[in-house]
Amino acid sequence: SKLAPVGTAGIVLANGSMSSDTNTEGEIRKNLIENDLVDCMVALPTQLFYNTQIPACLWFLARDRSNGKFRNRSGQILFIDAREKGSMISRRQKELTDEDIENIGEIYHSWRSKGWETTYQDVPGICRSVPIEEVRANNYILTPGRYIGFKEEEDDGDLFDEKMKNLISELKEQMLKAKELDEQISRNFSSIGYETNTK
Repeated sequence: SKLAPVGTAGIVLANGSMSSDTNTEGEIRKNLIENDLVDCMVALPTQLFYNTQIPACLWFLARDRSNGKFRNRSGQILFIDAREKGSMISRRQKELTDEDIENIGEIYHSWRSKGWETTYQDVPGICRSVPIEEVRANNYILTPGRYIGFKEEEDDGDLFDEKMKNLISELKEQMLKAKELDEQISRNFSSIGYETNTK
């Protein structure tokens, strides 16, 4: 109720806010979605905050998504999965780099811009624009991973049969090495008066 008629707000919440049904959270989420207030959801990497290890997410809310300043985004929600972004700055904390922040911002700004057809595209594993009907069908859950799919694996050009032959060859070498190590261990135990029954 404090948001200006054409205002936008960004909120940091725990990941549970995207899917929890406890304490009427599901009903609140449903009302925000049905009133077309949710503009974008961003799943953040873990370990971003000093005071908690709980993974967090960003909610971007917009009161009027058809105000003319940007394109009409009514009935759509942008999902961004940024869980793989950032780098460790200590054993316990991760930090988003300037490039990470710029990349996330660029996705959001290009999606809501008037020229979005040429500047934005869904990228499996990274981002996807989803109609509210699909969110409704998923019981109003706003977890990006549910909607954006997986990154496409790069094809290394090797045929499956060739990969299997290489893997089997590696496995045989490792099994032979394991046998040699087992024999060496048995000899070492024998040399100090202990027998191992490996047969």
